[in-house]
Amino acid sequence: MAWRGSLIYWAIIFLIIAVIAGLLGLSGLAGIAFAAVELVVVIFIILFVISFVAAWLRRH
Repeated sequence: MAWRGSLIYWAIIFLIIAVIAGLLGLSGLAGIAFAAVELVVVIFIILFVISFVAAWLRRH
């Protein structure tokens, strides 16, 4: 499973942890996990845009 190392995989894992912690009343852990989700998603978006621009420049 090559996708296990992807950023989206880890974002989903941290999101699941945040939801479960929130349901169990562990608001501190839920906040930390959600912050990790935000960070991973932002990194993914930045890398995606860089990759898209690089591919576009290579074709033109």
